Amino acid sequence: MGGVYSNERMAGAFSYESSEIDWCEDNYKHSEYVVEYFNTMSSFFFFIVSPIMLYLLHPYAKERNLAVHMVWIMMIFVGLFSAYFHMTLSFVGQMLDELSILWVLAVGYSIWFPRKLFPSFIKDRSTFSRLVLLITVITSMSSFVKPTANAYALNCFGLHLLYTLGVEMRCCTDQKVLRLAKLSVALWVLAISCWISDRFGCSFWQRLNFCYLHGIWHILIVIAVAYGSTLIAYLDANYEIPYSLPGLQYWPCDKWAVGLPHIVLKGTTKTQKRC
Repeated sequence: MGGVYSNERMAGAFSYESSEIDWCEDNYKHSEYVVEYFNTMSSFFFFIVSPIMLYLLHPYAKERNLAVHMVWIMMIFVGLFSAYFHMTLSFVGQMLDELSILWVLAVGYSIWFPRKLFPSFIKDRSTFSRLVLLITVITSMSSFVKPTANAYALNCFGLHLLYTLGVEMRCCTDQKVLRLAKLSVALWVLAISCWISDRFGCSFWQRLNFCYLHGIWHILIVIAVAYGSTLIAYLDANYEIPYSLPGLQYWPCDKWAVGLPHIVLKGTTKTQKRC
């Protein structure tokens, strides 16, 4: 009987609408097989941006560490699991969606967190990475205790990243870098505003017949990650591989100063860092 009960619980976790979370968008409005149609479709924006960023950051990753590619490879899985979650609103979909975001953050912290900000008892990046891995594994397991709190905990990491960026940018005078920092923060604030407004202001948006803010969050957050991760990678390149003379450009045309930012390596001799 215990095995049958366990199988039923497992099947229930995969079933439609088994998650405790339901976003503002009307369910089954456009398809009987997709619970939240626009939220599902907007998740595929990750599949557009991630491969482009993999290509654009390859010169930097090849010089610095190919593990950098793991950030955007895992962002593809974030998009995949997000689409699955909003298509089914299943408990398994929710956990896959949230845990994939957690592990993207873990990889980013392991690769890019500034060495000068390491805790005093940590002397090298490999030790720091092992500590991040341990914390991430513990957090992954504990996330099953109170799943509805996971999203709020993940957003708290964003505040810590903003603080870290603020510390790093205090001595920066490069206007192109400062502009990228301002755009990164603005995109994150706009994205998180959409997330909060959809979560807590649903009745207002329903009266306006506009229940798509969570889908807009998907689009804004992947662009914010592209801007923010490029900024962090640029600062990292100045500290870790300054001889490469890293610079910032925008794709598809740098003259537009809009689009997706990326790092170009302009030299091979050591130079004084600019930030």
